[in-house]
Amino acid sequence: MDTLSSQNLRASSMSTAVGRPAGDLPVSPDVSAAPAMADDHICVVVPRHHSPARAVCGGLAAGSGTVEQIGAAGEAMAPRDQNGGGGGGGAADPEADIEAPLISSGSSFLFQDTALEDGEGGEEEQQRRARWRFLSSFGRLRSNVTSQVALVGTDVCPIESLDYELIENDVFKQDWRAQGRNHILRYFALKWALCFLVGALAAVAAFLANLGVENVAGVKFVITSTLMFERRFESAFIVFLVSNFLLTMFATALTVYVAPAAAGSGIPEVKAYLNGVDAPNIFCLKTLLVKVVGCIAAVSASLHVGKAGPLVHTGACIASILGQGGSRKYRMTSKWLRYFKNDRDRRDLVTCGAGAGIAGAFRAPVAGVLFALETVSSRWRSALLWRAFFTTAIVAVVLRVLIDVCKSGRCGLFGKGGLIMFDVTSGYINYHVVDLPPVITLGVLGGVLGSLYNLFLDKVLRLYNVINQRGQTYKLLLAATVTICTSCCLFGLPWLAACKPCPVDSEEACPSIGRSGNFKKFQCQMGNYNDLASLLFNTNDDTIRNLYSSGTDHEFHLSSILLFFLASYFLGIFSYGLALPSGLFVPLILTGAAYGRLVGMLIGSRSTLDHGLFAVLGSAALLGGSMRMTVSVCVVMLELTNNLLMLPLVMLVLIISKTVADAFNANVYDLLVKLKGFPFLEGHAEPYMRQLSVSDVVTGPLQTFSGIEKVSRIVHVLKTTGHNGFPVVDEPPFSDTPMLYGLVLRAHLLVLLRKKDFVSSCTASALDASKHFSPDDFAKRGSGKHDRIEDIELTAAEMEMYLDLHPFTNTSPYTVVETMSLAKALILFREVGLRHLLVLPKSSKRSPVIGILTRHDFMPEHVLGIHPYLFKSRWKKVRFGKSAFANFFCH
Repeated sequence: MDTLSSQNLRASSMSTAVGRPAGDLPVSPDVSAAPAMADDHICVVVPRHHSPARAVCGGLAAGSGTVEQIGAAGEAMAPRDQNGGGGGGGAADPEADIEAPLISSGSSFLFQDTALEDGEGGEEEQQRRARWRFLSSFGRLRSNVTSQVALVGTDVCPIESLDYELIENDVFKQDWRAQGRNHILRYFALKWALCFLVGALAAVAAFLANLGVENVAGVKFVITSTLMFERRFESAFIVFLVSNFLLTMFATALTVYVAPAAAGSGIPEVKAYLNGVDAPNIFCLKTLLVKVVGCIAAVSASLHVGKAGPLVHTGACIASILGQGGSRKYRMTSKWLRYFKNDRDRRDLVTCGAGAGIAGAFRAPVAGVLFALETVSSRWRSALLWRAFFTTAIVAVVLRVLIDVCKSGRCGLFGKGGLIMFDVTSGYINYHVVDLPPVITLGVLGGVLGSLYNLFLDKVLRLYNVINQRGQTYKLLLAATVTICTSCCLFGLPWLAACKPCPVDSEEACPSIGRSGNFKKFQCQMGNYNDLASLLFNTNDDTIRNLYSSGTDHEFHLSSILLFFLASYFLGIFSYGLALPSGLFVPLILTGAAYGRLVGMLIGSRSTLDHGLFAVLGSAALLGGSMRMTVSVCVVMLELTNNLLMLPLVMLVLIISKTVADAFNANVYDLLVKLKGFPFLEGHAEPYMRQLSVSDVVTGPLQTFSGIEKVSRIVHVLKTTGHNGFPVVDEPPFSDTPMLYGLVLRAHLLVLLRKKDFVSSCTASALDASKHFSPDDFAKRGSGKHDRIEDIELTAAEMEMYLDLHPFTNTSPYTVVETMSLAKALILFREVGLRHLLVLPKSSKRSPVIGILTRHDFMPEHVLGIHPYLFKSRWKKVRFGKSAFANFFCH
């Protein structure tokens, strides 16, 4: 992964809150004025029982703050010295801070209790000293650093939350009142029209990806097989190696230099986005193009990567671009598309796009809907289910039309392999009770192998992160090393397999000369074939077809299947994580098919099941053991094989493999989300959260604005903080007592400053805001795109003027009382899809708002960093730990 430039790192990692103090507290001179790049966390004031509020600075961007500042969040601490004293004073190490969530995130040893010294003082004093020593020992926990940046593709980027909440201010209320029946009809018609476009374009993208892979890889295998047929083995190896190397380097260079966000499968990024996390360029047009082209090159290079994950990201990109309403930059926008320029509607479209990606990858529309529901979506409702189903149905119809076009011979080598129906086990399946023990064994071992796969993949990705952060050259060298090793492995292993005579009753030509077929000649004489070459010297889709084929129990050696399983298992682990588009779905299906065949050969004599059916069940077992998806994987396997009779066996295998694997580690996508550092909100609250109230985790100081605020102060606060929401408090003479009026967003303030609709005195504006502003002015820009305060130029006279914030303030933000448990606040925050949650005091005699909760305040790293003694009550699933694998195999 690339580190940010030193200037940007300091801008994003050394920002602190600065502005008007709370109460009589003066602004400390040790507070930095560097602006943050993307800091969602809102600094707040934490009241200490009934004593005056004490301002402490927490929730800063990565690398900022001091030990005293964050340590004072829960208990009273010694006052800060004016140099920001404390154990971690001085300039922060940006690379170390960024590395924390990527390489050291989740290490449990960081949250162990610290022994108290000699029992001095009361219980409160001992806890204070324990927290002090803890925070002083671990510099990376000096501030809330774990959720400010994340690894997006191959680059570390600043991230922030999405605004799913409806903004109810005067401008938007007036706009809704002015809209009639035609607006409502147009709004719903456009929703369905966009779903149609998402489905159709996702189908075209899937078709082009398969068309490219089948033709590029097909040409490569035809040339190589022809040279092998002529017994020019050295030339064949050189062609195979060089073509794979060039394709891999092309995909890697395209990703590294054009769209780093296109690296990987993209499913963790989509999953985080639908949970409420936004990152730069994850859905932009160049990411979409690089994703499709790079995926074609990577898969054609015989790397053990798949198309399904990149197609999910592709569908999400298409949906997001359409939901953005086009592009102002290229003058490709329209007024009627403004209805969708908000995060709520874009979230629904991206969900439909993710489902369309799976539907296009496997020609499995129902599986696409279930995948979106089970894996990537954090919020689901019946209306979204219906639109997602419509979108995936469009995918299936468009793909059917395009495939029929290819059957006429207009698509080159495309048509016999590829897209993607493995209609190979559709005969009548008859199974008995005697078949259940082998199937159960398949599920148990599949769960163990799947969890091991996740463990090894996690270790390899951490190693790759260390290599990638050295720079772009190292990313290219890593990809070159892997592709050379992969090519040598794929070309060299078939020489270890013995030649087999062609079956007499085969309906297929033997040996098959070219890119596809069950009978690759490789180095064998005419009339013989190399069974291992038939698996390694093929596209992934054709290899899966060979393994799934029924009536082929005697076509493969046991040793060949074992070698292929081991090669596929580890090549899939080492191929993922390179700086190019790559997916995990197809490699797991391929490896699982080999595993199923292997089990079928070893214990198939005690069963009446065909080896091809064992391969199908093996794929389901490994998918369930690694991805932990049940319903969607079940439907994927049924739609892939076009055989509903396998349903009971597939369900049994998935249930067993998932149950076994859950005892060892989390599913692969959760591991990737955590490894990348996304602040993902889980659907459950951990037990320690019930021991805390919301006032125990908010940190300060609080930044508020008056209802009528001076322009110079607004500009100062926006330049010196990266916060995205500010409470608006009316004070006398505009109200009898200080009163919370609402919440104003940073983006809206920037619009107001750009429009320069100021007033000369500190009085309420008599102008009708709805006549000077329209909802188009406040429409949300594309994902990862934001206005900057530095781009707005104001004169000295304008800086002395005032701005009436009342018409633009959300007067009904979500609020909680300070005594609410953190667990209850988390459920509210996640289910409603909030970005800001205001904390109100229990007593009316205090400030009308005492803090704001954001996504970062719910992160375990932040909560346990403030209250490390709660680590023992942290939620832990029933898992055996890392040593369980050794114990499992030893006993």
